[in-house]
Amino acid sequence: MTKEPSSFSTDFFIEAAERDPVKAARDPARPLPKRFYMEVTVGDADGGFSILLDGRPVNTPAKRRVLAPSRELAEALAAEWAAQGEVVDPSTMPLTKLVNSALDGVSQNMAEVEAELVKYAGSDMICYRAGEPESLVAAQRAAWDPLVAFARDKLGARLALAEGVMFAAQPQESLDAMAAAVRAFVGVGQGAALRLAALHVMTTLTGSLVLALAKALKEIGLVEAWAAAHIDEDFQMRTWGEDPEALARRAARFSEMSAAAFLSDRVSALR
Repeated sequence: MTKEPSSFSTDFFIEAAERDPVKAARDPARPLPKRFYMEVTVGDADGGFSILLDGRPVNTPAKRRVLAPSRELAEALAAEWAAQGEVVDPSTMPLTKLVNSALDGVSQNMAEVEAELVKYAGSDMICYRAGEPESLVAAQRAAWDPLVAFARDKLGARLALAEGVMFAAQPQESLDAMAAAVRAFVGVGQGAALRLAALHVMTTLTGSLVLALAKALKEIGLVEAWAAAHIDEDFQMRTWGEDPEALARRAARFSEMSAAAFLSDRVSALR
C-alpha cells in the first residue's frame, strides 16, 4: 500500500485535535510517538530541498510541505530527524519546530508578527538599568551600552534609558526606526517568513529586539548575545547560588536560541 507524504498529523496521531506533536510533547501523560522511518535523506524539489523519511517528504503539522531554501538548512533539519531514537521527541528538534512555526504560523501573519516585535522595542530589556550594586551596574553597562550605540548608529533609533522598573516611553521616531530595521532584515520573497520567525524567537527569548537584531545582523555573536541577555540572572546566581532547575530551563532555551541564530544566519542572504 502506498503511503501519503509524511506529516505529523498522519504519522503521529489519529484524532484531528491531536495533530501537533509539539503540544503533545508538553503533555507528560502522553507517550512520544515511535520512530516510523529508517532512512533520512535530502532531495531536490521545486523551490528548494525536501527532507525525506524513507523517501517520503516531510510536511508541517498543517500539512504544508517542508521546503528548505538551501541544502545546508535542509541537511540540518534532516540531522534532527536522523538523531531520533526509538521515539520522536520534538523537544530535541528545535530547528524543525522553528521552521514548522515559520511555515504554518508566521507566513500567514507577517504583519502581526512584525508589529509584536516592535512592541518589544517599546520596553526593551537593555533600556532598564539597575541603580545598585555597582558590580551589576557595571556589568549591564559593559554588555548593553554597545547595543544602545548599535541601535543609535546602525538602526537610527535613539533609546531612552531608565533606572529600575519605572516605564520609560521611547520616542516614536525610534520605534519607527526599529520597525524599519525589522522590515529591512525580513525583506520579501523566499526566506522572509523564516527570517521573521528566527528574529521573533531571538527577541522573545532575550526580551530585547535590539539584541536580536544585533545577532541577526552579525554585530554580536551567539554566545555574547546570550550572555548579554542573562546579566541579571547571572548576578542573582552569583549572589544566591545556582538553581539546577533554572539552569536546565536556560539550557533548553539556549537550544532554541541556537536554532534561531542558525536559521537567521542561513537565510539572511536569501531575498
